[in-house]
Amino acid sequence: MPTPFENVWVESTGLFMPGDPVTNGELDAYIAPLNRASERLKRKILQENGIERRYYSVDKDGQTRWSNAQLAAEAARACLARAGVGLPEVGMLATGSSGGDAILPGFANMVHGELAGPPMETLTVQGVCASSVGALQACAQALELGTHGRALAVAAEMPSRLFKRSRFAPRGYDVDFDAHFLRWMLSDGAGAVLLTRTPPASTPVRLRVKWIQQRSFSGDYPVCMQLGLTLDRGKSYLDFPSAAEAEVAGALSLRQDIRLLPHLFDVGIHEYASLAKDGWFRPEEITHFLCHYSSARFIPVVDDLITRANLKIPRERWYSNLAWRGNTGAASIFVMLAEFLETHTLKPGDKLLCFIPESGRFTVAHMLLEAEAADAPPAQRPSRPPPSARPAEDTDAGLPAAPHDP
Repeated sequence: MPTPFENVWVESTGLFMPGDPVTNGELDAYIAPLNRASERLKRKILQENGIERRYYSVDKDGQTRWSNAQLAAEAARACLARAGVGLPEVGMLATGSSGGDAILPGFANMVHGELAGPPMETLTVQGVCASSVGALQACAQALELGTHGRALAVAAEMPSRLFKRSRFAPRGYDVDFDAHFLRWMLSDGAGAVLLTRTPPASTPVRLRVKWIQQRSFSGDYPVCMQLGLTLDRGKSYLDFPSAAEAEVAGALSLRQDIRLLPHLFDVGIHEYASLAKDGWFRPEEITHFLCHYSSARFIPVVDDLITRANLKIPRERWYSNLAWRGNTGAASIFVMLAEFLETHTLKPGDKLLCFIPESGRFTVAHMLLEAEAADAPPAQRPSRPPPSARPAEDTDAGLPAAPHDP
């Protein structure tokens, strides 16, 4: 069941993309080819993923210009500046990322330090794409309980350091496809969302957080995307006699098993259909569908599945900035939301449904936001909605088998 909210609004959003955008023609200057297969694989992957521009925090010499904590801090500053709010007015900082600049301490503490913030509650959520939603949900729950008046969720990713050609020298540049593949899929960036318990009154339309849900399906599926395990996922980098031997064995290469990805969308659309059937949203009422996908190749996959389930949201209501911002992992949904709100004018009653599938070991997150007039009456506490009028067979007929059925 999703977590419903009564007293949580989006006060501001922000994003930070490092440096200048890098076009497909400029990629080799940042992500150098490894072997003779690199050029062929790059052409194929770029043709499918639809990414035309992305951003890297490393320069052409592989030197770091902004650390991951600095990326997060810049997004946080942009978000706070847009709201005219100082960090001392925020009671909680939560971060989502696949990893910081150091294994320890937690990423939220490193970002807090980078911001030179006053004492506050911090929370680090580690994962992949849905970890940002975990951070946002924790912030929303803290506000709903009245623990804090404002909370800031920040997500940042910096995978470019892992893609430097020198990283693959210990393996003689002989790299498996799963590690090769992600070099042209992922890039750097950060986004932030400031939540408040006090309804914003500075604009005629405000954005309420209605509910958030995230569920893991790791009990049913093996690891899909990982860093720190060997190719067969049988041994951790910590189990090698030295870091050098772990590197030679490929345990420090970021990988994704693309053969498992179709299952992720089966799982994700089952969650989507279940939420619709239980009345948490009606597709025909969704004004904007912010759908996170790692590749444009998956657009028709998602569209086909929700169409077969009779739960289609027309494509003209979809929004993504993947083509010009790149796939920034955990930061993607925050970067998407920030740019969407900057470029679109909302009307009272508009509903934004966010869909975030995570490939790590399969997690799916959804959240519903609704625009309302600044003088809207206080909301009644949401409860589990009544069952949808849509017959179950209408949504079940076109779907794959359920991901888990004890």
